[in-house]
Amino acid sequence: MVNLKKYNGVLKLFVIFLTLFLIVSCAKQSYYVSKIEGKRITITDKEKQDSQIENYVKPYREHINKDLDSVLAYCPVTLDKSDGKWQTTIGNLMADVTLQRGNIVFKAREKKEINLCILNNGGIRAMLPKGNVTTRTAYEIMPFENGLVVVALKGEQIFEMVDYFIAAKKPHPLSGITFTISKDNVAKNILVQGKPVEKDAIYYVATNDYLSNGGDNMNFFKKGVQKFDLNYKLRNVLIDYFKEVDTIPVINDVRVSVE
Repeated sequence: MVNLKKYNGVLKLFVIFLTLFLIVSCAKQSYYVSKIEGKRITITDKEKQDSQIENYVKPYREHINKDLDSVLAYCPVTLDKSDGKWQTTIGNLMADVTLQRGNIVFKAREKKEINLCILNNGGIRAMLPKGNVTTRTAYEIMPFENGLVVVALKGEQIFEMVDYFIAAKKPHPLSGITFTISKDNVAKNILVQGKPVEKDAIYYVATNDYLSNGGDNMNFFKKGVQKFDLNYKLRNVLIDYFKEVDTIPVINDVRVSVE
């Protein structure tokens, strides 16, 4: 007779061996870098490659430069953001143009009118030099992608905006609003479109998207009751304005007076 016990014992040993083998073979193994090899690849015909790249890029560059350097208007004097303590010629222009061009879109879309505009002096990145004004000029003045936004503020926030302006001591561009800084450094005679500000009235304020979110500590914008994104970049606002005028005006009317 066949000894089954003997075979059962061998079978058990085989199963145990197979199990241990599978466990070991499936275990995570560590690998180590034993050798690093490298070789130098020489770039040949570099001048030929540069020439090919230049030939490929050249027509695109020439087309872009032609667009950027096309003359749109003429500026009779240099407009600089540092030519005044409380207001500047370029700031006045920027704020007026933003309000005017913004109103075209705002009236068409919302059937409402922008009352005033405030921008930030730091957002103007270059002067507007005397001479021909080009598309490139607009890119130099406004190199960022900031868009035009209108925020509905109560009169109470207009008072806060004026207080912020005085405390900041910077000629932030203003349009549609005038006021006087008294001897004790507070605002009086605050007028929007020539009328006294009413605390609970709603005023539509044009600005850029950065400031509308409280940028430059203009936190009064965070209290806005409504916001409208006009999908209109400030740089394009400038370009469209330059295309419409022959000569850039020099705007020196008094917006912020001091006792």
